[in-house]
Amino acid sequence: MDAFAKNLRSRSEELGISNPDAAQRSGPSDRRYAHYVSGDREPDLATLVWIAEALGATPNQLLGHEELKTAPRDLLIQRVQSAAQGVSDSALEIVAVQVEALAVKSL
Repeated sequence: MDAFAKNLRSRSEELGISNPDAAQRSGPSDRRYAHYVSGDREPDLATLVWIAEALGATPNQLLGHEELKTAPRDLLIQRVQSAAQGVSDSALEIVAVQVEALAVKSL
C-alpha cells in the first residue's frame, strides 16, 4: 500500500489541501486518515471509494493502477469540485452564482 499512501499525499498536494482537509472531505477521522497517508493502515473498500470521490480521483488511480496526472485546467476544475464537498449548501449556491458570473464575463 505504499503506492496508495504516496498517491494520497500527491493528490492532496495537487489539490492544495492538507491531510486534515482531505480527511474532513472524505469521511475518516484525521487520525485514521493519517494512518492511510503514512502507509500504516489500509482503508476498506467503501472508505477507499469515499476518499477517491472527495479527491476527484478513482480508486484505481489512488491505488496506482492508473496514472494520476491531470491536465492543468482539469486539475483546477477538480480542485473546485473537491472544495465544494466541504461547504454548506448555502455557501455552494453562492459559489455557483459567482462561477456562472465569471463564465458569462469570460465570453
